[in-house]
Amino acid sequence: MAIDLKKFIGRFVEEARDHIRQIHQGLESMNGEDSAQVHAIFRSAHTIKGSSRMLKLTPITEIAHRVEEVMDGLRNSTLTLSAERITGLQTAIDAIAALVDRLAETPDGTLLPQADPTLLEELQQLAIPTPVTSAPPVAPAVATTRPVRTTPDDGLAAPRLKTEDTIRVRLEKLDELTKLMGELLSGHAHLRQRTMELNTLEHRISALLLDHPLAMQLHHFSRTLREDVLDQESLMVALHDKTLLMRMLPLSLILEPAERLARGLARSIGKQAICHIQGAGIELDRRIIDKLSDPIIHLIRNAIDHGLELPEERTAVGKLPQGTLTLSARQDGGWVVIEVADDGKGIGLEAVRSKAVRMGLVPPDKAHTLGELETLELIFLPGFSTSTFVTDMSGRGVGMDVVRQTISNDLRGTVTVATRPGSGTTFTLRLPLSLAMMRVLMVETAGVTFGFTSQYVAEMLRVPASARMTLAEREVIVVRNEFIPLLPLATLLELPSHDFASDADVHFPNRQTSGILAVILTSVHNKIAIIVDALLDEHDMVIHPLPPLLRKLPLVSGLVVTGNHELVSILHVPELFERARHLRAGTRTAGTTTQLPPDRVLVVDDSLNTREIEKELLESCGFQVTLAGDGLEGLRLAQENPFDAILTDVEMPGMDGFTLTERLRQNARYRDKPIIILTSRAKDEDKRRGMQVGADAYLVKGDFSQGNLVETLRSLLGWRGRE
Repeated sequence: MAIDLKKFIGRFVEEARDHIRQIHQGLESMNGEDSAQVHAIFRSAHTIKGSSRMLKLTPITEIAHRVEEVMDGLRNSTLTLSAERITGLQTAIDAIAALVDRLAETPDGTLLPQADPTLLEELQQLAIPTPVTSAPPVAPAVATTRPVRTTPDDGLAAPRLKTEDTIRVRLEKLDELTKLMGELLSGHAHLRQRTMELNTLEHRISALLLDHPLAMQLHHFSRTLREDVLDQESLMVALHDKTLLMRMLPLSLILEPAERLARGLARSIGKQAICHIQGAGIELDRRIIDKLSDPIIHLIRNAIDHGLELPEERTAVGKLPQGTLTLSARQDGGWVVIEVADDGKGIGLEAVRSKAVRMGLVPPDKAHTLGELETLELIFLPGFSTSTFVTDMSGRGVGMDVVRQTISNDLRGTVTVATRPGSGTTFTLRLPLSLAMMRVLMVETAGVTFGFTSQYVAEMLRVPASARMTLAEREVIVVRNEFIPLLPLATLLELPSHDFASDADVHFPNRQTSGILAVILTSVHNKIAIIVDALLDEHDMVIHPLPPLLRKLPLVSGLVVTGNHELVSILHVPELFERARHLRAGTRTAGTTTQLPPDRVLVVDDSLNTREIEKELLESCGFQVTLAGDGLEGLRLAQENPFDAILTDVEMPGMDGFTLTERLRQNARYRDKPIIILTSRAKDEDKRRGMQVGADAYLVKGDFSQGNLVETLRSLLGWRGRE
């Protein structure tokens, strides 16, 4: 009876991918003296060749055989290690990997394309001994810590019977199981609610019957039922966790193909790149893995095309001609952080601002006021690109907006970017481990219950009336040296709400002593405090997707079911920030008329919210404002541009406000210009320090009022005059 070899294809694919990964890692860490690494690569190529030959996978066999010949020459010292041979071997292994991927999609060896004859000829030439010269040694790449799987040199191991420790389950069945477990947990929440109702009923009956035996029996039954429900809940949670683990897949499924993609893209545009992968064994929910591929590809394309320089450009600035792209992952509690970093030239902030002006995204007179974080946020806008030449790789303005939308909307995560001029750029993705169940905060406003997923909730606090203030026609609170806009959730959702001022005695009799409840939400670099009527609950909940007809609702990202069988909407926080921004723009007046000519004021503060609020306040009063995110940036801007006044915080990274003030006073341009310190530090020694370094005014944010700041600034400018 003929053996059907096709059923062995799946096992071959898994084994070949292991050997491909080991070969790539070995080639990156190889040097001319590491004979063990050469032997390991030879054995992996030999195994791929033998296994593919048995399964009649001729194209894979031919390439693996040529790789084996080159490695045999290196093993026997008839060939010398060179960059050309390493590059050729990497190209060959990439070609084998592509054939293996094709085989995984269509497990029929007869459908594989023929091996590239040009590649086979190049490998044959690499296997021909060349005279040994004093060629420079090949620089080793980052060594890996994974063990290399080896197989006997004589081919197949002795046959033996063994049982498999894994089974294959269709993804549809696994999804159905996870869904059923989620429904079971939701149903159990209803049972927990019934026990709470029984507890209330027990107290009422006990109060009526006092020491009646029936009351004692009811108490015993209620307590036993609660214990049984808790025991069942712990078992169900454990079972649900195990079910979720079955859905988890390693990040290597995305990162390792991305490694081949990076090398291929670099070669296609004349660049040299080496790709390092760290943390590929970390596992994520399959739903996240499925949607993460496109964002990773976009980030790699961006890094190769925009980030890494051409070899001659890198050499000219003292870098190695070969650029480095690092894909790393690490676990942070219930989250996974993925970083895509390059060592290229970084993002040109001025180029971004100029392009934003040309595209009409930023008014020309406002572009110079954008700080680094605000400027970097522009690259995530649809259609934005700094490329001056459109290619099939980039320049069409499609990519970064897809990354932000997918990570934020679909995967309930965040994406941020940091750049270092001349040193590279890092994109950081923060993702939940699973989308099936997440921590949810339940709140109530205007009589309606809503939920927020935990990644957007920074903190919850009770705000006293004394901590609320109005700046630039916006209500704000000060939390740890930062101005945070304050808005009722009911206003953002356009729900009927009470007037806190007029109804305080009726609806909120303790408002003056206990204050209001606020939830501080965070998204990217922004924060907002929303007023709610009540904080109801916080626990892990199964999040259900919206029905197809409701999936275009921008404010709702999903639904949860409470113990009372009520559907609660999970609010999409990025959309709330958009509503808050439009609300501020619509309600703010066009600007207060002032008799003063436009003075240029530099605002230095490491809090984005505080900078924006102070900017809006000063611009509404006729000032022209430039922003800086820390003391070092503020000093640089002050040295490059003339300002009529400086407004600075104290506690900032790099250089604090005291040092900045002292350095500015040493500059002849700012020896007599007004410098105001606006900080939350209210100690007398801090105020004395501000005086000693040369500040004209020291204002405390907790005692702050917009009139005080504007009047102080106008007074100082009028007293000193203008140059």
